[in-house]
Amino acid sequence: MRAVLQRVARAEVRIDGEVCGRIGQGLTALVGFQSSDGEAELRWMADKIRQLRIFRDAEGRMNRSVEEVEGELLIVSQFTLYGDVRKGRRPSFVHAAPPEEAEALYDRFVDMCREGTIPVATGRFGAMMDVDLINDGPVTLVIER
Repeated sequence: MRAVLQRVARAEVRIDGEVCGRIGQGLTALVGFQSSDGEAELRWMADKIRQLRIFRDAEGRMNRSVEEVEGELLIVSQFTLYGDVRKGRRPSFVHAAPPEEAEALYDRFVDMCREGTIPVATGRFGAMMDVDLINDGPVTLVIER
C-alpha cells in the first residue's frame, strides 16, 4: 500500500462540480493498493496516518498527531500512485491492484480509519475527481507498507 499524505489547512474533493468530501484542518491521504495488500498493510497504514506526529506543538515542532489536534482526514483513491515510469513514456500500472480488488481494499481502509476518533471524508472510488487543498507547511510525505 502506498499513500501520499499532505497536512492541510482545508481540502475538498468534487465530482462533476459537486462536493462529495470536505475537511478543515487535518490530512489528505491519496492512497493506492497492490494485489498483495491485506489486513496487516491496511491496519498499519490507518494507524500510522492517525498517529503520525506532523502537526505543530506549542513550540512549533512537529510533535502532535491529527488525533491530538482534533483534525480531520480526507481519503482519496489514486491508482496512479503505482504508475511505473522507468521505461518508455507511458506509465505502466501492472503493480496496481485491479479495480475490483482495489475497491474492496479502499473500502476496508476507510472503515479502519473511521474506527478512530477523527472525522473521515472520502472521494468516490473510480470516479474522476477534482481535489482542492491548501497544503499547510507545506508538509507532504510518501508512506509505503
